[in-house]
Amino acid sequence: MNTPAPSFFKAVFAIAHKDLAAEFRSRELLSAMLVFSMLVILIFNFALELDVKVRQSVTAGVLWTTFAFAGTLGLNRSMAVEKDRGCMDGLLLAPVDRSAIFFGKAISNLAFMLVVEAIVIPLYAMLYNETRIFQWEFLGVLLLGSIGYISVGTLLSAMSVQTRTRDVLLPILLFPVAVPVLLASVKASGGIVAGLPFEEILAPLNLLIVYDVIFLATSFMIFDYVVEE
Repeated sequence: MNTPAPSFFKAVFAIAHKDLAAEFRSRELLSAMLVFSMLVILIFNFALELDVKVRQSVTAGVLWTTFAFAGTLGLNRSMAVEKDRGCMDGLLLAPVDRSAIFFGKAISNLAFMLVVEAIVIPLYAMLYNETRIFQWEFLGVLLLGSIGYISVGTLLSAMSVQTRTRDVLLPILLFPVAVPVLLASVKASGGIVAGLPFEEILAPLNLLIVYDVIFLATSFMIFDYVVEE
């Protein structure tokens, strides 16, 4: 690494703080993500007229479908704003390691997704009368899944933002790569809602952790080459 660790972390914090401050002034991205998530939850609520046991079995799938699409909306917008306003060139010219841009963007994207999840989960619990989603184990799986989804999504959004069809290209690139983290998240969180023993959700939980580590490390190593192209 060319820069000292304190400078690296300071740059990461500065990029994340810039995104968060800009968003909380305009509230454009969060508003779109929240409205989209609430609409999806309401559509599922009216479409799935099911009994209690069947609703429990679809809880994890409904929530992760909602979070995946809302997260994609946020990922697309976060990089597109930098490109459209000409700020990406300024970030690339900054005397910091390029991976600091990735981690700063990933932290702000993760923060937006967690805010959406914090609002959607109580709404879902109220509409579906499901309280098991407030368990610490479920919230832990939610955090691990969100980190994995955002890490690969931030990397791919940096690749697709250079193209004219970035709004269409990102989901096409992201969803096939994110299938392991989504399946593992649904499996683990579904097992927690169903009250399965910890041994039965250990395999998808391990897959989530491995996925997070691999893609965070991969993004750290190749982000410099991605933004150069």
